[in-house]
Formats: sequence, C-alpha cells, structure tokens
Amino acid sequence: MAGRHGPLMPRGGGKPFSRGSRIAIAVAVGVALGCVCAFLYPEGLFLRPSTSALKWPHHVGSVACESSDKVTNLKSQLLSLERKNAELKSQINELSMKIQLAGQGKNESLYKAGPFGTVKALRTNPTVIPDESVNPRLGKILEEVAVKKELIVALANSNVREMLEVWFTNIKRVGIRNYLVVALDDNIESFCKSNGVPVYRRDPDEGVDSIAKTGGNHAVSGLKFRVLREFLQLGYSILLSDIDIIFLRNPFNHLYRDSDVESMSDGHTNMTAYGFNDVFDEPSMGWARYAHTMRIWVYNSGFFYIRPTIPAIELLDRVAGRLSREKAWDQAVFNEELFIPSHPGYEGLHTSRRTMDMYLFMNSKVLFKTVRKDAQLSKLKPVIVHSNYHPDKLDRMKAVIEFYVNGKQNALQHFPDGSE
Repeated sequence: MAGRHGPLMPRGGGKPFSRGSRIAIAVAVGVALGCVCAFLYPEGLFLRPSTSALKWPHHVGSVACESSDKVTNLKSQLLSLERKNAELKSQINELSMKIQLAGQGKNESLYKAGPFGTVKALRTNPTVIPDESVNPRLGKILEEVAVKKELIVALANSNVREMLEVWFTNIKRVGIRNYLVVALDDNIESFCKSNGVPVYRRDPDEGVDSIAKTGGNHAVSGLKFRVLREFLQLGYSILLSDIDIIFLRNPFNHLYRDSDVESMSDGHTNMTAYGFNDVFDEPSMGWARYAHTMRIWVYNSGFFYIRPTIPAIELLDRVAGRLSREKAWDQAVFNEELFIPSHPGYEGLHTSRRTMDMYLFMNSKVLFKTVRKDAQLSKLKPVIVHSNYHPDKLDRMKAVIEFYVNGKQNALQHFPDGSE
C-alpha cells in the first residue's frame, strides 16, 4: 500500500499527463481566473478609497474659492490703477500748462483736437505755488482771515475814514467774515482795531508810504497793484474793493472763478457792458465807407476778483510799473494792459477775463439812470452798489442803504442822474 503514487491518468484510460503539461494547465487556469476577476472587480477585490480620491471634492471647492478671491482682488487693483491714471493725466495737463506759462517750451503734441464742435481751450490758468517767504507776517494774518483762500481787500487812509466805516459796517451786516483792510496810516490801523475790523499795516516802504499818507483817491487807488502782489504770491485769491461800495449780499456766492480777472463793468447797458459791433462810417471811402469795430466799456479797477496766476501777477507788475513811470489814471492803464493785443513792438498780456453781471455788481450809473426808474429792476437786490460815477459818494451810499436795507422806497428819488 505504501510507496510512490504513479503518474496521473486521464479519464478514459488515456496516457498519463506529464509534469510539464500539469504546470501549463495550472498556469492557464490561473490566467483565466485572473481575467474573470479583473472583469468582475476592475478596482480590485480589497481596494480602499485613496486619500486623493477622498479629498478631490474639497480641493475643487478650494480652487474655486481662491479663483473668486483673485478675481475680486484684480478688479480692485484695476479700479485703483484707473483712478491713479486719471490723477496722473490731470497732473500732466497742469504741469504742461505751467511749463508753457513759464516759457520753458511748448509741446503741441500733448494735445489733440477732438471732433468738430467739441474743442475748447483751457479756460482757467493754474495757480502759482504759494511762497510763504514773501511775507510771513501777512501769511499768518491771511490764514486767520481768509475762507477757502479768498478774501475781500480794501486800502484806506484817514482821508476816507467816514466812508470806510459805512463800508465795513455793511460787510458785517451781511455776515461776511473774510475781509481785510490794508491800513495806509496809523490812524486807520487804530480805527479798525477799535471796531473789531481785521487790519494789516505794511512794513515801512518810502515809495508807498509817501503816497499812502497824503494821496487822493486816484493816487491811493494806484497803490493797490503793488500791494496786492504779495497776496497773490502767498496763494490767495483777492476780491479788491474800493471803500465807496455798499455790500448787500455775499459776493463770493456769485463768482465764476474761471478767469484770471473777473471785474465789474463801467458799462450801463448790455451792449456797453458786454461788448458790441460798432460801425464806423466814413462817407469819403465810398463803397468801403463802413468799417466795423468792436467796443466794450472799461472794467472798473475799484472792484475786481483776481486769482493767483502767472498772468494775473504779470498784470499787477505791468500796471504798477507804468504808474510809477507815467502820470496816468490807474483804471485806464489797467484796461489797456488787459485788452490791447500783441502787435509790432508790443507784446500783449495773455490774461483770461470775465465781465460781472452788471445788475448784480452794479455801478451807480446803472442804479440812478436806469434801475431806480424801472418798477421791475428796482425789485432786484444787487450784490454790491459802487458809487463810482458820482462825487457825492457818501450821501449816495447812505441812500442805497435806506433803499435796499431799510426799505425806504423814495430814498433814491431826489438825486440827479449825473453829478449836475
């Protein structure tokens, strides 16, 4: 019974399988079973979910969130860059204009014309950089008095003390805080201080003081072009006022501030105040007898708003220089420098200018010749009334107060139109 087994015999009594045949059959069966298992269990019989598979949905959400944050951040950066770009463009335009004004060269390629009907030149010149070293004492006063770098300034000496009191009394009544009297002598300085009026006394200057103490209206009026220069250099816009003016409303609420000089007019109609085409007739010329001219009545040098720009300072220098060399009326020189254009042998002043509304900034000719006789116009309350056309200034100033402030309807009636 014991002993070795014999070779396997195939069923049916065939020849026994050899050892190599049995190995081959086993391999074939294993391969067949492997194929079946691979087909039935493609991911394996005992495969556990991988860590990467478990974390995939979370990873997708994280990427989406990060992308959203990046887009928001990029949008914010883009808006910031656009704002910065706009600021830089504005600075470029301003610096380009300053370069041109300083005469350091012109670069016309910086500006391109737009479509027809859309082109407009620069209306408002840039202001100068304030130079506090010019007059530190005045600078401290202006810091306290000015509002938004603006103030009313008047020059006065003892010859006009009574009118000055009427002038500042009405300024106080209107509620204007930003005004300053430039005292041309000790008495006016003391008078202003005793009445709570902001006052500034210039440092001694022989060239100015000799006129300031003894000069009449025209002489004193000419001083303002020298005095105002320091105000502009310090960076302040000035509303220059003679003291024969009654303030009825705050003038700073009625300014445009788009020009170097904004002035009231001596004109008394729309044509004379704002300009007109005046035809000159010369019959001896026959067919060419009619010559067209442009005319405008002069600006009043006793009431104007001036901005701290290079052309404005040049205007003051030109007028003050001429008045020191010539026996001339300051208002005539003021207008000649403003309006006479460049021509052979003369370089005109490149200032921008605006004429004030003649019914708001009213001269006494408009008031006494037109307004007081018109039922509708007399209902309008002007911003200021300037008694520039009449010698009886104080009486007319008081009458203006009676009419516009106290409501006395016949207060203006007894005055003649003119000075007869």
